[in-house]
Amino acid sequence: MRFGYPIIILGIIILVSGIVFHFQGQGLVGPESSFMYSNPDWITYGEKIVVTGIVILAIGIGITVSKKG
Repeated sequence: MRFGYPIIILGIIILVSGIVFHFQGQGLVGPESSFMYSNPDWITYGEKIVVTGIVILAIGIGITVSKKG
C-alpha cells in the first residue's frame, strides 16, 4: 500500500466529520438532545476541522502525485 492513500482517507474522514459538526452546530443535523445541536461554537469548530481535513487531504494527494512522478 502506498503511503499517500491512508493520508488521503484520513483527510476525507476529517473533512466529512467537520462538515457534520458544522451542520449540527447550525441545528440542521443530529438529535436535538445533543450538546452540539444549535451551538454556535460547533459551527466554528466544524469550519476549523474542515480546513484541517483539506490540508491533510492535500498533503496525501501531494505525496501520491510526487511518488508517481
